[in-house]
Parts: sequence; structure tokens; C-alpha cells
Amino acid sequence: MRLLYRPLSLLISVLGGLLAGTVFKRAWRTVSGDDEPPEATSPDHSTREVLLAALLQGAIFGVVKASVDRAGAKGFRRLTGKHLDED
Repeated sequence: MRLLYRPLSLLISVLGGLLAGTVFKRAWRTVSGDDEPPEATSPDHSTREVLLAALLQGAIFGVVKASVDRAGAKGFRRLTGKHLDED
């Protein structure tokens, strides 16, 4: 069963990453008014802005990843009646 879950999990992870990127860009636009978040090496942004962007990005990606992983595991269990850690 795990072999079936792995390709699906990979696809879901990629889609989750795209979703997280979109959510982060919208959140950054709301917080800062800028369309693009600052690069860590950008001389046009303060250290505070760069670190705030990194903090926001990390939090959003972490929550989206956990949500996607959790939904995938629940969906797998619903479809197969088994937990991922069962053989």
C-alpha cells in the first residue's frame, strides 16, 4: 500500500508547495504592500524586512505542508482502511 501512496504523496507535496508559494506572496503583499518578497541579499531591503519575510514564508510553508500531509494520510486511510504505518 505504501508503494501506491508514494507517487500520490509526491504529487500532493508539489501542489502543496505551489499553494504555499501563492499564499505567501499574497500574505507578503498584504503585510508590506510589495508584490515580491525581498531576497536575502537585496541591498534595497532592511535586515528586518528580509527576516520578517523569511519568518512568514517558513510559517506558511510549515502549516501548508502539515495540512497537506495530514489530508493525504486521512484520504489514504479513508480509501484503503489502513494507516500509513501499517503493513
